Amino acid sequence: MRRREFLIRSASGLGAAWLAQNNLLAALANQNPLGKFSASDTVTLGSTGIKTSRLAMGTGTVGVGHHSNQTALGVKGLSELLLNGYDRGLRFFDAADSYGSHEHVAAALKHVPRDKVTVLSKTWARDAAGVRADLDRFRRELGTDYLDVCLMHCVTEGDWTQRFRGAMDVLSEAKEKGIIRAHGCSCHSIEALRAAAKSPWVEIDFARINPIGSHMDADPATVVSGLREMKAAGKAVVGMKILGQGDLRGRQPEALRYALGLGLLDAFTIGAESRSEQEDLTRRVAVA
Repeated sequence: MRRREFLIRSASGLGAAWLAQNNLLAALANQNPLGKFSASDTVTLGSTGIKTSRLAMGTGTVGVGHHSNQTALGVKGLSELLLNGYDRGLRFFDAADSYGSHEHVAAALKHVPRDKVTVLSKTWARDAAGVRADLDRFRRELGTDYLDVCLMHCVTEGDWTQRFRGAMDVLSEAKEKGIIRAHGCSCHSIEALRAAAKSPWVEIDFARINPIGSHMDADPATVVSGLREMKAAGKAVVGMKILGQGDLRGRQPEALRYALGLGLLDAFTIGAESRSEQEDLTRRVAVA
């Protein structure tokens, strides 16, 4: 190879490496400027283009039968708690049909610009007709024309991406029509999580993660391995059970440092039950 050609190729290679490095640094800076965290940081959920706050306001710490710890506050109490978070830069409303929190979120949405918040809900439907009915009902209950995110709630089957293809197709169709902006699942078994990591359909995954393995799909190391695969595939990973459904309530700094230090979570959701708890949590994220 002639010396001139060698120098040109070498320079091109160095230039490509420099651009790749700087693109990576720019992406990291966008997600976490100056290496510091804030609950109100603007993050992008995977490759969906959805921008929201790092901390999502959960409405179902323990949610079942259309009731949760948060909905026990009443429509006025929970909607005011959501608005209190909004005033502090939290833009992610994490709802679900099984929590019964749609009317509470709807009450909060009446007081904020719709395009300034990310509204997520979850369906238990496992067939096409059920998902269609849920999407219509959810939008009525939430008082919005569209959902930013709709997840299949609490998937546990290792073959769920084949078994529930009809439900998944309806969510894909809903995205094409602008009824939702992104789809995915919340995982409640390691088999389901591994299937989600491999599925091109999953855009956003809610995954249970904390340092002690409380209410998780497997031990932390095993779950983290699955989350790495998720991130490598360009999916958004939103952490849940960060405080182990209350088991780490007295160890918030440890739990938050763990979640933030993984470098795998686009965002995470925690349900507060009072303004003081919510404000304390946002402060702790900043010093984790």
